[in-house]
Amino acid sequence: MSAFLGSFGTALSPRSPVGALLIGALILGLILIVVLLIRRSVRHVALHLSDTTALQFVSEFAQLLTCVFGFVLYAHLIPELRALGTALLAGVSVVSVVVGMAAQSTLGNVIAGFSLVLYRQIRVGDTIQINSPLGVVTARVEVISLGFTQLVNADGHELIVPNSVMMGNSIIRLSRGV
Repeated sequence: MSAFLGSFGTALSPRSPVGALLIGALILGLILIVVLLIRRSVRHVALHLSDTTALQFVSEFAQLLTCVFGFVLYAHLIPELRALGTALLAGVSVVSVVVGMAAQSTLGNVIAGFSLVLYRQIRVGDTIQINSPLGVVTARVEVISLGFTQLVNADGHELIVPNSVMMGNSIIRLSRGV
């Protein structure tokens, strides 16, 4: 019995390739279980809500954090990955500056989307007036995502408005949604 436990212990050693793979598989399995639990609870809670925008955002964010936490845990447990992790962290910091500069307007829309979702100035179903390049538009809010807001005017035309425009303009709420 002790020989079996001894071989099992060496199989899970993070210093051996087989142990690193087994630990990776265990962490991946735990990540998948947590992600599935998050998705199941979100579906259950969504049945009781009329506006699920914030819930969907929190769900996606929690799933992302779960994956990142699992990767960091794995990199911390495997000694050979600690040095690689330091080098990757230095490289990622340079890349993040370059990507941030290239995606400045997109990131602005996402941050404005955070504001719309968190502060709830407007909600799905609200009828609003907003300035557009064509003049003042009256429309109903159909979808609020992190990047854009989808509106439908009285003629049934869809207007896709970047969230940075939604946050940068004065909006008149004509009526509240359901």
